[in-house]
Amino acid sequence: MSSDRPTRPDPTTIDDLPTPALVVEKSIFESNLAAMDAVRPGTELRPHVKAFKSTALAARLAADGHTGFCCATPREVEGLVAAGLGHDVLLANESLDLARLGVLVADDSVEANITAAVDSDSTVDAVISSGIRSVLIDVEVGLPRCGCDSTDAGRLADRARSAGLEVRGVMGYEGHLMMVEDRAERIERVGAAMEQLVAAAGDVGGDIVSAGGTGTFDTNTWCTEIQAGSYTLLDSDYAKLDLPFQVALNVLGTVISISPKGWIIADTGLKSMAMDHGNPSWDGGDVFFLSDEHATLLPPDFENWSVGDRVRLQPAHVDPTIAKHECMWVVDGDDIVDRWEVDLRHW
Repeated sequence: MSSDRPTRPDPTTIDDLPTPALVVEKSIFESNLAAMDAVRPGTELRPHVKAFKSTALAARLAADGHTGFCCATPREVEGLVAAGLGHDVLLANESLDLARLGVLVADDSVEANITAAVDSDSTVDAVISSGIRSVLIDVEVGLPRCGCDSTDAGRLADRARSAGLEVRGVMGYEGHLMMVEDRAERIERVGAAMEQLVAAAGDVGGDIVSAGGTGTFDTNTWCTEIQAGSYTLLDSDYAKLDLPFQVALNVLGTVISISPKGWIIADTGLKSMAMDHGNPSWDGGDVFFLSDEHATLLPPDFENWSVGDRVRLQPAHVDPTIAKHECMWVVDGDDIVDRWEVDLRHW
């Protein structure tokens, strides 16, 4: 007996979708892209695919001139190359699992220009062994995560060059500053972080100074390129800032139960969205709490709700929310106009 799931007719409206499901409002998505392009056109933006994990969405960005991409995992790199988007791919994360990417670099039948981030002798050795030919020196600029000390960047660059690698420049990530709400404070603190990165760039050489993200896409003016991805779809956490983007992604759910005590329950629980940045938001009222498969919601117009109604919740953290799903449905209101596979999931 086949284990394949039964086929369904192609959905035409959100009422046809099994829930929970991801829906992307096309008009808001397009507006977000236009707002970014007005500030970071072409290769001034290196879109970070970890945010949306979809080659269909990445292809849309490439069509707008953003032909270099940023990845967090080897799987994302492999997927971009397979989709014909391997013109200039940065693995902006240290990895010891690089042999699989070296195979792509050595394959003349595909375009796979891959650069890897390194921050230690061990990660330089991993690149040398893999066959990848170029690196960025990853510098720690205040976020307690990856990155070498800025004073060690030049030495690592020299070691990489002595092994025959191309050192294209430096990268850093001021992730600890993405959610600084006061704009003046954000600019000041980003400047202090980038002062370290620019100093390291002087020691390292190369043409690239890569940093930034959605929260600092316009306040980080020290870099040659910005690594932003969440701006495409946004989330309710980023929506708190003074950014020209809106939330395009919602988790669609179905009301499955109604309590006479005043709450409704939808099938959009913890397993359908990330909660590391807090509860989702809901335009229809308050989010009481989420459990594994359930969202308990408190609508002010409780008497108007029925089992079977649809709700759209705005997740607080877009990146890991998308990674929980197989696809996103692009919608114009309630009408479905496209489907994007979340084909860059996993590792």
